[in-house]
Amino acid sequence: MERIEITTEFIKLDSFLKLSGLAETGGEAKLFIEDGLVSVNGEPCLQRGKKLRPGDRVEFDGQALEVAAG
Repeated sequence: MERIEITTEFIKLDSFLKLSGLAETGGEAKLFIEDGLVSVNGEPCLQRGKKLRPGDRVEFDGQALEVAAG
């Protein structure tokens, strides 16, 4: 599982998808989330503004990423 470091207390899900390179734009990230293609901690997540904190796990398109403190 790949770890993506953040330097803030939290990051919103759509921003995390862009930061990690899973989405090229915010609009693309929004569509992935709205279509139910993204899971957070094993549960489908439809909230693009969902706050992710270190230790949270995001799954998309067969890839698993962990939010890590930077």
